[in-house]
Amino acid sequence: MTTIGLIGAGHIGSQIARQAVAHGYDVVVSNSRGPETLGDLVAELGDHARAATAADAAKAADIAVVTIPFNAIDKVPAAPLAGKPVIDTNNYYWERDGHIAELDDLSETSSAKLQEHLAGAHVVKAFNHIYASAITDEAQDAGTEGRRALAIFGDDPDSTQQVAAFIDAIGFDTVDGGPLSESWRIQRDTPAYGPRLSADELRAALATATR
Repeated sequence: MTTIGLIGAGHIGSQIARQAVAHGYDVVVSNSRGPETLGDLVAELGDHARAATAADAAKAADIAVVTIPFNAIDKVPAAPLAGKPVIDTNNYYWERDGHIAELDDLSETSSAKLQEHLAGAHVVKAFNHIYASAITDEAQDAGTEGRRALAIFGDDPDSTQQVAAFIDAIGFDTVDGGPLSESWRIQRDTPAYGPRLSADELRAALATATR
């Protein structure tokens, strides 16, 4: 059985965990405050979930999810994620994270920064443009007309496919937007950031994004 290891268990992370367990995945959840603070969430999730440290969640993961503020990505354990798909849900907000010149001028992306830190892993940008509540409220079966789509960006085709399959399993279509260098197309203040869009609508929104 595939294990989803979550580094971060806030609004987005906990919702991904709920959907993963509901669709037959095991989950290991972690946060910055320690596994003992995750008892309520694990009790809600049931037998297919456990709490751990971030390092242990990374080790256990077949697919990892980094869902913490961008300014904390240097705390993500790199070694146990080597060779694994790592979903990056993060957004750069200068008001919270402080100004970073290459992110302000869009010459680099926040996901590329995470990939630099996790040099041996395969980062895939996803879930950064959906409200947390919609991860459970708007999930639908594959083939549903008008099903919501999520954009994914990554440099490793196998990892991107694994992440796409996971997202499909928990309720959403995907649109492959290309390599991480193109993930600026789904960042804050772009047409696809936030609204509920079908796959065709999302493709159009990504295409109209401008730097």
